[in-house]
Amino acid sequence: MTSIDQIPAILDELEAIYDSSVANLRAALNAYARDGVRPDRNARDVGAFAYPELRIAYEPEGPPPSSARAFARLNQPGIYVSSIARPQLFRAYLAEQLGHLIRDYGVDVTVGRSASEISYPYVIDGAELELGGMSTAELSRWFPSTELVHIGDEIADGVYDTSQGIRPLALFDGPRTDFSLARLRHYSGTPAEHFQHFVLFTNYVRYVDEFVRFAIDALRQPDSPFIGLSVPGGVYEAGGLADAEAQIAAGVWRRHQMPAYHLMTADGDGVTLVNIGVGPSNAKTICDHIAVLRPEAWLMIGHCGGLRPSQTIGDYVLAHAYLRDDHVLDDVLPPEVPLPAIAEVQKALFDAAVLVTGEDEDSVKRRLRTGTVVTTDDRNWELRYTLSALRFNQSRAVGIDMESATVAAQGYRFRVPYGTLLCVSDKPLHGELKLPGQANAFYERAISQHLKIGIETLTLLKREGDDLHSRKLRSFDEPPLR
Repeated sequence: MTSIDQIPAILDELEAIYDSSVANLRAALNAYARDGVRPDRNARDVGAFAYPELRIAYEPEGPPPSSARAFARLNQPGIYVSSIARPQLFRAYLAEQLGHLIRDYGVDVTVGRSASEISYPYVIDGAELELGGMSTAELSRWFPSTELVHIGDEIADGVYDTSQGIRPLALFDGPRTDFSLARLRHYSGTPAEHFQHFVLFTNYVRYVDEFVRFAIDALRQPDSPFIGLSVPGGVYEAGGLADAEAQIAAGVWRRHQMPAYHLMTADGDGVTLVNIGVGPSNAKTICDHIAVLRPEAWLMIGHCGGLRPSQTIGDYVLAHAYLRDDHVLDDVLPPEVPLPAIAEVQKALFDAAVLVTGEDEDSVKRRLRTGTVVTTDDRNWELRYTLSALRFNQSRAVGIDMESATVAAQGYRFRVPYGTLLCVSDKPLHGELKLPGQANAFYERAISQHLKIGIETLTLLKREGDDLHSRKLRSFDEPPLR
């Protein structure tokens, strides 16, 4: 059996194999570009370009021990295997997960080379390669490339074969992880290393400006737990905050489709804000990729249309349920599958609203409505009111937007605790449309408080520790790693 004190050596071995494979692949690419030397087939056969593999053998002598955790659980004996991408990036996560399994189950942990090879596009950046005018088709003839048949969410969606006695160790293997890490940089404009464990999604750029102001103020505090602010195009520490303020005015951060902003701590327990823009497609896309980083929680904070006459502009909507009219996940997570509210997240959102507003609980309840949120894929749903009214009435919906149910559904799929707190910006069913003058006055008044509630919620959730990861998100047959 593996002991706890062997974990650092296990992680070192994972990193050594990965670094060796990357170096081999870069060297082979250089040799091909410079001299036309094709990679050695025999070297590939013995794993010269392979991802490292983490393997856990569990052969209990009696019934498995009972654990209060929702993750790092082994319900049956067997061999659990996963290829690992970027092990240095995931070192702290892997150490925590292995620690639980070794301590509770007495497993045998081994490291080797997997059957999956690292695709050449993932190692080109930073390799100083001069590939000239060679096409991707030419390179793909001789080097491992991104083959979609080997990349998917079958494990996360519970569609995998265990007939050979091998079970998945993690929700995402090496090829799936590398695919998302590359896409994440493309969409967000920031490196995966800067993403924090607690994530806020928003659907409006004004939240970005407010978040950057908040981050700059936090970094200026003498006892700040934060070490820097990462934005598309730069990283700012306490000494360079004047430059960050200049960037706000320039607006250069908005060039990326879904830009991310990271208020970072040394251990990654800071806050990431992602402006996903408008629509469920964007929401699905960014969650697909952030999920491989195994965040502790993600929350949607943004605007919604209020559907009740008793609501006023600036009131809050705390989603307890979702009516999924977004359609982007219907094939993998049918709409009839319920999305449970995560009690720890719901309580933290309400408690944060009380703390930030400074109001008593009864006062907060008068302007914070709990209930069902409709997420639609039709931005002009108002033009189909006669078709929508009955459905809204039947669902007892209190708010409508275009992202929240998608974010929640992705959290459910990928076992990431989720929650939604929206702010009513208009009441289209009751004659209060979002007109420019009225909207600007609302934004100036509401956004700062709303953002601070989101950040305070994440602060409260950090204190939950392992209890945050509810069993509501785990099935009866789960990969052990969270």
